[in-house]
Amino acid sequence: MLDDVLSVIAPHHCCGCDNTSTLLCDNCKYNIINDSKMVCLVCQKPSVRTYLCSNCIVPYECAWFVGERKGVLQRLIGLYKFERAKAAHNVLGDLLLDILPELPSDTIIVPIPTTPSRIRERGYDHMLLIAKYIAKKRGLKCEQIIQRKTNTKQRNTSATIRTKQAKQAFKVNSVIDSSIPYLIIDDVMTTGATVRYASKALRDAGAKHVWVAIIARQVFGK
Repeated sequence: MLDDVLSVIAPHHCCGCDNTSTLLCDNCKYNIINDSKMVCLVCQKPSVRTYLCSNCIVPYECAWFVGERKGVLQRLIGLYKFERAKAAHNVLGDLLLDILPELPSDTIIVPIPTTPSRIRERGYDHMLLIAKYIAKKRGLKCEQIIQRKTNTKQRNTSATIRTKQAKQAFKVNSVIDSSIPYLIIDDVMTTGATVRYASKALRDAGAKHVWVAIIARQVFGK
């Protein structure tokens, strides 16, 4: 409700062309989707008809991502995560929906859990909002079945520390149905440690079909 009021008082501007009334106009959205390249999410090498190559060994079967964390997409994510532009969850959700194929009707959408301190800072759980939006649009269930065991923050830490933290970060708090797919969603992938160990937690709990969808891929250190 507050976000709707603020959009009238101080209208949003497109992150790409600065047009008023929306955070991402249709033309700039098209440019992001059209710029997407078919490469492996993990190693960034060219891939055919999938975002995972045959050489990268990961605990998830399928992966999708919208694009590189740069330009318009970077600005949009930054507004959502660090400047409390809550309305961006619909825009980012639509970008994910555009690159996701049709999913089985029993697919469970699973957001990467946000640390409590980040939720307090923003006033909302940014990945839960996107997960619920995607689930509603596709007629699927969204469940917070992955929880954090730690409250460490990965921003501005080394790759080694990120991996060590991610190994200890996640647990599954629900009974897993091995016959259905679980789609983990996250905003940005850098080292890949977060989705790797969140996926491993689901696998260890009994899930056979774990998939991953990421909004933006960022090469670590850039």
